[in-house]
Amino acid sequence: MTRTDDPLSDYRVREEPWYRPVADEVTLFEAAWSARMPMMLKGPTGCGKTRFVEHMAWKLGMPLVTVACNEDMTASDLVGRFLLDAQGTRWQDGPLALAARHGALCYLDEVVEARQDTTVVIHPLTDTRRALPLEKKGELVHAHADFQLVVSYNPGYQNLMKDLKQSTKQRFGALDFGYPQREVETEIVVHESGVDAAVAGKLVSVAERARNLKGHGLDEGISTRMLIHAGALMARGVDPVAACRVALVRPITDDPDMRDALDAAVTTFF
Repeated sequence: MTRTDDPLSDYRVREEPWYRPVADEVTLFEAAWSARMPMMLKGPTGCGKTRFVEHMAWKLGMPLVTVACNEDMTASDLVGRFLLDAQGTRWQDGPLALAARHGALCYLDEVVEARQDTTVVIHPLTDTRRALPLEKKGELVHAHADFQLVVSYNPGYQNLMKDLKQSTKQRFGALDFGYPQREVETEIVVHESGVDAAVAGKLVSVAERARNLKGHGLDEGISTRMLIHAGALMARGVDPVAACRVALVRPITDDPDMRDALDAAVTTFF
């Protein structure tokens, strides 16, 4: 339960989330934080965007308010609404207002999933105004000096009908994320799943085969997150082929021919 003297108590990162830098993303984000520049993280699902934000919140000593965006999310879900309880009507800040008012990193995960008429509410927070109008309450929240807005999305899923407007994109700095180089990805799988380097390397090889099929029967390749899931099953005694089928092949396709192709890749290495 949140303490009244610290409204962001529940959002503080108590332990360091392990993150393996792959380039200069940590340094660049720290510079953006010092300038309070809104940041956009772009990359495929399961490549480490959320873990990176969690790590940076810990490193900067900042609370992290995360919102999983979806197509049913309204502006009120972000900024807040009036609630009726036994004492009468009271206002409750939404996650965006909470972060802006008290000073936190606000992370809108997969922001493009939200309706465009919802995402426009972030515009006043992402320019020199750094303010959030609460129109229903008749209040203008001036962002705390420590507030920073971070959003993420997967460009590979976007189309002309579902993308961020240029008027939104151009308010952010952007960092590109992708699947790490082979050696780095192997290190990540070892650390996160508990398998040895030889097994992790085989998992990465399976992923590389699958990623080559993106656009040729697969909408998305096997992610680093999925490799960690497969490794975690193996570390608990599950047969490697069965672990790969459960964690890698079955989740990403229902097409029988594609499943056969991926199963063949698995048996090649295991």
